[in-house]
Amino acid sequence: MTTRSLFATQVYEASLAGEAGFADFNAELADACRMLAEEDRAGRAWCKTHGYGGYTSYASLDDLPQRATAFADLKRRLDRHAGAFAEALAFDLGPRGRLKLDSLWVNLLKPGAAHSGHIHPHSVLSGTYYVDVPAGASGLRLEDPRLALMMAAPPRRSAAPEEQRAFVTLSPAPGTLFLWESWLRHEVPANSARSTRISISFNYGWR
Repeated sequence: MTTRSLFATQVYEASLAGEAGFADFNAELADACRMLAEEDRAGRAWCKTHGYGGYTSYASLDDLPQRATAFADLKRRLDRHAGAFAEALAFDLGPRGRLKLDSLWVNLLKPGAAHSGHIHPHSVLSGTYYVDVPAGASGLRLEDPRLALMMAAPPRRSAAPEEQRAFVTLSPAPGTLFLWESWLRHEVPANSARSTRISISFNYGWR
């Protein structure tokens, strides 16, 4: 008797922490993120209106790589990893041959705050780069995309292998980069750290 693993959901994980100059690069990113949180009044207003526990530039700024060299440097690094992931996924991108970063935004998540389950429509790849991850900070919780179809299935055992669980939580560190296909539902559980978690999220489209 044999079983096959079919229709696998792949998640890409890398770390920039081992690259030359990482400490200075990451510190510059952290400063740029905190500066936006202080200066972006439209973003703060959006967060207040929509109950976001902290700050995000998601709805207010769409030109971060043009605003600060740290974001432009991050974009160059993300482009390389997005290309590697697209290759691993066996994407046939045609004559254009690549995906394009079409949105990049900052997230400062306060203690106790969370981000409920969602997907990223109209994109191909999505991801998050983690700038500051204090002790106890929440990770990234991914949901099996087949979950809504498992109408009569029994629950999985608590010791089930990772690839057979309904939910998997990934625990990042400063410098961690996660990428996934944009249709994969994900969330950020409540931040149980005593200080703010800083991350930068993004989408790649096929244009």
